[in-house]
Amino acid sequence: MADPRTHRPRLWSSALTVGVILLAVLLVPPLVQLDEQAVDLSRKLLPPSWEHPFGTDDLGRDLLLRCVYGLRISLLVGLVAALVATVVGTAVGAAAGALGGRTDRTLMRLVDAFSSVPHLLLGIFVVALFRPGIWPVIASVAVTHWLSTARIVRSEVLSLRTRPFVDAAVSGGAGRWRVAVRHLLPAVLPQAGLAAVLMVPHAMWHESALSFLGLGLPSHQASLGNLVQNARSSLLAGDWWPTLFPGLLLILPTLAIAGLAGVWRDRLNPRRRSELML
Repeated sequence: MADPRTHRPRLWSSALTVGVILLAVLLVPPLVQLDEQAVDLSRKLLPPSWEHPFGTDDLGRDLLLRCVYGLRISLLVGLVAALVATVVGTAVGAAAGALGGRTDRTLMRLVDAFSSVPHLLLGIFVVALFRPGIWPVIASVAVTHWLSTARIVRSEVLSLRTRPFVDAAVSGGAGRWRVAVRHLLPAVLPQAGLAAVLMVPHAMWHESALSFLGLGLPSHQASLGNLVQNARSSLLAGDWWPTLFPGLLLILPTLAIAGLAGVWRDRLNPRRRSELML
């Protein structure tokens, strides 16, 4: 079987990538006292150079600085939306698995109803109800991404209900809600946390898709989706850098978070962990 040490390169490379991204979005805006919206038409569409490592856009704005600000907004949307969706999905899944019966059937039919609608279409419907802004986008992502967490938590709760510690709690007089809150919910939190981590890049891509369609954040606000959307005309004219670098900043966090989540998933799975030790 595979040596556990084979996970180390993936773990360290993913952690380094995530660390660099977090340092950039946290430190660059306060330290670099420059306006990412400053227009300088004399520097319009300059290719990457030492002065402008990512080049400039069609209004002469520094693309590196705008990418950092855009990544900051996209990460904020992803983190908040993933947190909200995980809380909702965990509550629904835990209630369905712990209470069972009619409650389980009703909640799962609700999950199936939401799942029958394409995520992007449902997200467009949600943002169309409000004016463009960050909170409608977060609500759109949260509404469309809690379903997988609900299914995961419900499955875990159903498997835990047959464990001896649950039988002991019931024999001691604990009711369903007490068993769910005090015994089942803490046991499923690691799986819910893993689902939340994996949800962050999904939320970033969802926000980028909405912004690319002109339905997400206002066009003047830097986000990765807006940067790609604004760069379409430049790409058709042969200027590749306004599209390439925002696209890379969408792909890199996705790969890094997936790498960290893969290591986390292997450590949560006792069967997989025992295979690795053989």
